[in-house]
Amino acid sequence: MSTTAIPESAIPGSAVPESAAPAPATPPPGVVTGRPLAWLRAEGLAVAAAALVLFAGTGQPWWLVPALFLAPDLAALGYLAGPKIGAWCYNLAHTAPLPLALAAAGTWWDSAALTVAGAIGLLHLGVDRLAKYGVKYDHSFGATHLGLHGPDRP
Repeated sequence: MSTTAIPESAIPGSAVPESAAPAPATPPPGVVTGRPLAWLRAEGLAVAAAALVLFAGTGQPWWLVPALFLAPDLAALGYLAGPKIGAWCYNLAHTAPLPLALAAAGTWWDSAALTVAGAIGLLHLGVDRLAKYGVKYDHSFGATHLGLHGPDRP
């Protein structure tokens, strides 16, 4: 007959020594967590859906959506000039002002190309937020307001 040791933590009323308890994962300063993160991800889904509605209004072929979806990521080439310039370029292409301005200009000037560019930018932004990719900090490519990614992840 074999005996199996019962961990002390499984016995009611026993305490696990502090050194054995896993430390709570604390996000780095500036990273959104909890319910606000859920709201920002829901917002990303809503922005992506609205972008697809905007794109549908252009009458352009749907193959353009997957063909152009990663175009905003070309802004990451700014990192070749360093993390500060890279973050600025990346954030310009990955926040709402630029794609909204392109969509508005496309509507104003009746330019399908500008409207498509704005719609694709908004779609990309929405999907990024849904996937927890956020606005970049100046010190590292992987540090965003929605979490750490790549080599920056603990």
